[in-house]
Amino acid sequence: MEKSLNAPRPGDVLTGRVLLITRDYVIVDINYKCEGQVPLAEFIDPDGNVAVNEGDEIDVYFDGTETENGTVMLSRAKAEKFKIWRELERAFQTDTPVEGVVLGKVKGGLKVDIGVPAFLPGSHVDIRPVRNLDRYIGQRGRFQILKFNRARANVVVSRRSVLERERASLKEQTLRVLEEGVILEGTVKNITDYGAFIDLGGIDGLLHITDMSWGRLQHPSEVLKVGEKVKVVVLKYDPERERVSLGMKQIMTDPWTEAAANYPVGRRVNGKVVSVTDYGAFVELEKGVEGLIHVSEMSWTKRTVHPSKVVNVGDMVEVQVLGVDEGNRRISLGLKQTEPNPWQVLAERHTPGSHVKGKVKSITDFGIFVEIESGIDGLVHISDLSWTKKVKHPSELYRKGDEVEAVVLGIDVENERVSLGIKQLSDDPWNTISQRYPINTKVTGRITSIADFGVFVEIEDGIEGLIHVSQLSSERVDKPSSLFKVGDQVEALVVQLDPKERRIGLSIRALKQHEEREEMQAYMRREDRGARFSFEDILNEELRLDREDSEGRGSRSKARDR
Repeated sequence: MEKSLNAPRPGDVLTGRVLLITRDYVIVDINYKCEGQVPLAEFIDPDGNVAVNEGDEIDVYFDGTETENGTVMLSRAKAEKFKIWRELERAFQTDTPVEGVVLGKVKGGLKVDIGVPAFLPGSHVDIRPVRNLDRYIGQRGRFQILKFNRARANVVVSRRSVLERERASLKEQTLRVLEEGVILEGTVKNITDYGAFIDLGGIDGLLHITDMSWGRLQHPSEVLKVGEKVKVVVLKYDPERERVSLGMKQIMTDPWTEAAANYPVGRRVNGKVVSVTDYGAFVELEKGVEGLIHVSEMSWTKRTVHPSKVVNVGDMVEVQVLGVDEGNRRISLGLKQTEPNPWQVLAERHTPGSHVKGKVKSITDFGIFVEIESGIDGLVHISDLSWTKKVKHPSELYRKGDEVEAVVLGIDVENERVSLGIKQLSDDPWNTISQRYPINTKVTGRITSIADFGVFVEIEDGIEGLIHVSQLSSERVDKPSSLFKVGDQVEALVVQLDPKERRIGLSIRALKQHEEREEMQAYMRREDRGARFSFEDILNEELRLDREDSEGRGSRSKARDR
């Protein structure tokens, strides 16, 4: 290489060729009166290897100091540093971003390596204010040089300026194609409880949670992550406000369009319980299609149990489709329908008239509920407790837990009801009342109650007859209580019978008349056998008139019984 006529000056950066590599130095020809030497340590890579070969051309910094062995001192490291400062100055002059790596936190911002140490203020880290700077440490990026002073080795950079410039450029490109119905790719920028903001390229759009999936979502984080790339469709665009509404589920086929065909009524399907409420449980049949098991459709027998006692979120269940409403996007499901109907089984096993036994589960004003089988209760109405007793409240006869026997009166499978009767275990005594107490029968009973219109007399257990005030005596009686009191034993004659209406008419007056007639007949038989027939005709006529009078009063007593 020919020697240059223009001698280099200290501080110049020269290009030289490696002549020799020794144990401590690399000898370089710089086209000078003598060779230069660079410390070998400046060429050792992190692995300890020499990263230079003889014949390589390298840039070196000319120090100008000559050594004892006739060479001049050179520096590759200083040359690289000089080169970097020169490129940074050029970038500053031309407003060109430079590459760099964030090294760590310093007071007020971050320290960045762009070839030389630079300061990145906290306000210039991102477009939006940043609270946690730690997440940027170790990141590589592009930075704009705001201040440059080589003499003081002072460089201030901005990441925000680069992002704003890039965002403005991207925004301009995005706005050219932005319109409703366009499908774009964006980056998830931020996630909230109600949705996510998607960076479309210089402009953000809101993807609401209801437009993320056809299925149920509790939170957007179930399907999205910050920084994730997603495809979205523009639903609405307001150019003046630069507001964009996005959708993600609209890119996919709506599964409800085929719901009726895929889930016909009566079909059994498997699904996953995704939500449990007070009124039922929602089951996911496929992505985007859910059905409701109402609490009433969970069990044949357990009516008052909370749905959480039957199913839990995450359970896989078999259900039966009860109804599909595509318009309102609803499917009714049944859980109990996948098991045999115990009410139908009960109806087949217990026909009307059969006898059952069980414990009294509860007592109400209108009757008692008897447990026939586990979870199945039958009702004995208060009117079916006794043929004869006037029961004001079922608790007069039974207590909760009592073991009782009853007759099945009817089973309504559709409405899940069983009617029972206890009085039907025995015959109705009123059916044979005419045989046991024919007209003109003398009876003895106890007065159970006294009213202004007469007294009630119990002639056998539960069977009462009425002695009307007009039949208490042959004389006028204004107040029956003046002659009788409750508990008195009386004798009377049966003068009226109405088994259908469960009424018996009694008469003390008729009994006395009857006894008087019998005495008269006995006397007449002794005195005159021939006159007996005319006298009997007279007695029969009087008895007929008494009966007609009693029947008139019996209709008035009907109101009292009611």
